Amino acid sequence: MSDTKPPLPDLGSDLDLVNPDAAPTAPDSDHTTRTAADLEALFDVPVHVSAVLGRTRMDVGDLLKLAPGTMLELDRKVGEAIDIFVNNRLVARGEVVLVEDRLGVTMTEIIKADRT
Repeated sequence: MSDTKPPLPDLGSDLDLVNPDAAPTAPDSDHTTRTAADLEALFDVPVHVSAVLGRTRMDVGDLLKLAPGTMLELDRKVGEAIDIFVNNRLVARGEVVLVEDRLGVTMTEIIKADRT
């Protein structure tokens, strides 16, 4: 099986890039401003999102003894930022919040991915 990745679509094909190494500039009257509506084709693509409160290691025997109400000691402290993953890739950090009677997560930091 080959490790080559399929080519990505050219999302900027409507832009006239004379110098691709030049710093990006603000949109001008010749170019349209892109909005979230431009991504509408992607709105129905399913993704797996997980918020990791913490981790722990235990023996299988201890795992089988877990019951409702059992306390687990995690590797994070109370109030410490949690990791937010999309498709198993770390994309943000956030905090646990209470919304009515449910737990939620608010993003406090977006993690910039290294594209190599």
